[in-house]
Order: sequence, then C-alpha cells, then structure tokens
Amino acid sequence: MRSVNNALFRLSKSKFRSSFVLKDKEKSYYIEKGEEVIRSHAKDFISTKIAAETPKNDGKQTPTHGHPVFVAMHATACCCRGCLEKWHKIPRGRELNTEEKNFLVDLIMAWIARQV
Repeated sequence: MRSVNNALFRLSKSKFRSSFVLKDKEKSYYIEKGEEVIRSHAKDFISTKIAAETPKNDGKQTPTHGHPVFVAMHATACCCRGCLEKWHKIPRGRELNTEEKNFLVDLIMAWIARQV
C-alpha cells in the first residue's frame, strides 16, 4: 500500500515539484466549492486525463494553472503517465486500477489541504 505522507515527503525534496503553489484565486475556489466538490473534480481529472492505457496527448494533457487540482497534479507528479512511472512506480501501457486512482486522488487532496 502506498503512503500519501511518504509520497509528499519525497516530492517535497524536488525543486521542480516544490515550485508549484496554489495562488489566492485557486485557494478561494477551493474554499468556495468545498473539499467534496474538489475531490470529485480530482477523480474526474484523474479518470479523463491519465487513467487510460494510453492517454491522449500524454505529457501535455494537464494544464499547469486555472484549477487547484491541475496545480496539485503537477506538484504531486500525477500529471502524466511518465511522471506516474518515475515518481509512483505506476507503469505506462495499462489502465490505472481503482486502488491507484484512489491513491492519486488522496495524494492530490492532501497536497491541496497543506496549501490551503
């Protein structure tokens, strides 16, 4: 079983991953919509952007700003299959399973909670 805290610790050591922060507008959006809505957005983005065996435009499919989940996906290396493989040892070439999707959503939400 993967550990969210362990993953966040490892990611915090990366200068690139640590460069991502939520801006006031993204924090306000999170506060306005609430955790439950943002979690549902995270589930949707994971499912539509990176869960497929071969995601469309892999490596370029996740915007870097405009939604707290997009920023979090980059900060937590959940933005493309290459980052998932490098940081989370989730191999390319197969669809993500339910446990992996849940872990990624939990990781994203934990990162956002630390930002807010």
